[in-house]
Amino acid sequence: MNYIFNKGKSDKPVLLLLHGTGGDENSLLALAEIIDPEASVLSVRGNVLEQGMPRFFRRLAEGVFDMEDLALRTKELYEFLDDKAVEYEFDRNNIIAIGYSNGANIAANLLFEYKNALKGAILHHPMVPNRETTVAKQGGTAVFIAAGVNDPICPQQEATDLERYLLGAGAKVTLEWESNGHQLTMGEVQKAKAWYEANFR
Repeated sequence: MNYIFNKGKSDKPVLLLLHGTGGDENSLLALAEIIDPEASVLSVRGNVLEQGMPRFFRRLAEGVFDMEDLALRTKELYEFLDDKAVEYEFDRNNIIAIGYSNGANIAANLLFEYKNALKGAILHHPMVPNRETTVAKQGGTAVFIAAGVNDPICPQQEATDLERYLLGAGAKVTLEWESNGHQLTMGEVQKAKAWYEANFR
């Protein structure tokens, strides 16, 4: 997988950056700088292409995921994190994902598939990745969800259902609403920053 690793202070979390469709490993670097400029950054490019646009897993149509590919790519990302923690000597249990859209969906699926896969997650405009599975126990994992009340790609029900699934698995979930659509706004980034500082600083 193509990625960027920037080492920060050793006592800080590693921010795992997962872009939306058509983005790359550079897309969310400025966002990480806002959330915590002292944290290490592991920014990954999805290795599935849809009409030339990078994604983290295939979809069959808008909002319809290729579930077999989602499972494969989620396992691939999980093992990638294990490998990079050894290579760069960071704490595998101190990773906080920051994902937008498609990147938020694979981050959410990490939580669905693996017990305490992440220390925390900031999910901008996610959907429920899999409604046919039992969500792995999360033991208090802190999750921030930012959703748009007018989002045509991720309806409000997706955010509220995702919150319900994660709460049921033992996660601590904060759901914040923006009046906008699917775009990533500075307002929700600032809310995410406040949440991060309350939970991890």
